[in-house]
Amino acid sequence: NDSYSSMESGRRKGLNGVLSSLSLLCVILDIQLDGVLGATHVEIEQHLEMGRKLLAAGQLAEALSHYHYAVEGDSKNYLTYYKRAAVFLAMGKSKSALPDLTRAIQLKPDFLAARLQRGNILLKQGNTQDAREDFETVLHRSPDQEEARDQLMRANKLEELQEEAHAAHHSGDYSTTITVLDRVVELSPWDPESRELRADCYIRLGDPRKAIHDLTPTTQLRNDNRAAFLKLSILHYSLGEHQESLGHVRECLKLDQDDKDCLSHYKQVKKLSKQLDSAEEHIEEARYQEAIVKYESVMRREPNVPYYTNKANERICFCLVKNKMTAKAIDICSEAHQRDPRNINILRDRAEAFILNQDYEKAVEDYQEAREFDTENNEIREGLERAQKLLKLSRKRDYYKILGVNRSANKQEIIKAYRKLAKQWHPDNFREEAKKKEAEKRFIDIASAKEVLTDPEKRQKFDSGEDPLDPESQQGGQGRPFHFNPFESGGNYHFKFNH
Repeated sequence: NDSYSSMESGRRKGLNGVLSSLSLLCVILDIQLDGVLGATHVEIEQHLEMGRKLLAAGQLAEALSHYHYAVEGDSKNYLTYYKRAAVFLAMGKSKSALPDLTRAIQLKPDFLAARLQRGNILLKQGNTQDAREDFETVLHRSPDQEEARDQLMRANKLEELQEEAHAAHHSGDYSTTITVLDRVVELSPWDPESRELRADCYIRLGDPRKAIHDLTPTTQLRNDNRAAFLKLSILHYSLGEHQESLGHVRECLKLDQDDKDCLSHYKQVKKLSKQLDSAEEHIEEARYQEAIVKYESVMRREPNVPYYTNKANERICFCLVKNKMTAKAIDICSEAHQRDPRNINILRDRAEAFILNQDYEKAVEDYQEAREFDTENNEIREGLERAQKLLKLSRKRDYYKILGVNRSANKQEIIKAYRKLAKQWHPDNFREEAKKKEAEKRFIDIASAKEVLTDPEKRQKFDSGEDPLDPESQQGGQGRPFHFNPFESGGNYHFKFNH
């Protein structure tokens, strides 16, 4: 028994000791907690004051951070939420302001300023039902509130217009729908639905640019708007703007990397974009045949979007001209011109193909047509002037025609043609006086053609529409003072041709 009493006494003492320690700890904590709460209250006031000053100075982001601290420090103060909402609105973040105004109203249901502000946001978001409730509540408590009365009328008008727009869209009258939605968007600029509906009308009426203009803000107005990002990507893709298309579909995948529709479209755009970029790199490096292969691949990959077929034909036309594949260039350029008749690049390239083919009249016609579409383009103006010079020159002497070679002929081909013709038209081959005179003239022309076309500088001048052997065509009248004739002065000249 003594042993039991001793144990019981010890247990009581231990328990009393623990209780005494706990009481002391509670007192200490209570004192500390009072200190913390007191300091927090002061800090909250400091944050509110700093927030007010920064807001007045227009430093919105800095002001917002102070209001965040104030709300965290005192989550029961309706005014703090209201003030933070004001900062969000000043920053154009109405979606973030709305929960703060709702919390302020929950904490103080008769806070009419918050109700009026929330009603204004809801109206701009196109939510007429909830906006009307807020305006009616304000008017019930304060019947003379003029702004609430005006906004209530706006909410009723907006609801009428929304119904009218949907009815017109349902009946397939897209032009009327757009006209009505113009007024809807004026009253509710933050409503994604009205913009999406108007974008749909623009798409149906064949105006993708305006559809893009309407859809772009909806990506911010609606949370997780993957559908809008995908639609924007598809619209840009249809216009041939593959880089912009890639940008939007990537935004969709940032929101959900497993989105099947966005992932499928991304792969399609990425492959095409890679081929287009690769083709242009080949062109920059003057690897025109490789570029042609890439653009042919583009047409196979995307036959349903006219832009890419047209673009591929335009660039293939350009490459064929650069490779001096004259006949094929004229065919492809003509096909491209039929598809895209106002494209000045195609007209320019076909004109150059006609020049290679020595069909200067057609070259002039193409450059003139291109000039009608773009009067300010210097490249077209210079090309037209050159084609006109070449046409004028061709009516005099065309050295390429004299030797019977293409404009793309190299020096070896020119010399070969010269030797053959010089041998054929050498005056010693003719005995009859009239024929001898004609042979002399032909021989001089053949020799002149060889002189010009085997001299890079003279050939370049001739290709630019200027005859380097004609004093009249030399600028400022400075040029060759005379033209050497091996048959004048009774000379007896003999030429040998080594084969």
